[in-house]
Amino acid sequence: MVDFGNNLKSLRLKYKMTQKELAEQIGVTKSVVSYYELQERAPSPEVLIKLSRIFHVTTDYLLGIEHKHIIDVSNLSPDELTLVEQMIQLFESKK
Repeated sequence: MVDFGNNLKSLRLKYKMTQKELAEQIGVTKSVVSYYELQERAPSPEVLIKLSRIFHVTTDYLLGIEHKHIIDVSNLSPDELTLVEQMIQLFESKK
């Protein structure tokens, strides 16, 4: 969990959230979020899952094990999903 605190803070700032706002969403106090970011405390598995859902990343990403992002496409129509898949293929082919 070496990168957890840094990853959490980066994601929180990327989503323009305060520690208090994030704390309210995951059911802890602002000081607990601060402890997480300073790596003075580790989140419970339940909190880790909540964080992954809020920021659309895997728990492995939060823990610094992998660097993949997840995009929730469950509300897209089949046509929209096809467009997203085509865009991904286009970007990958440019590498």
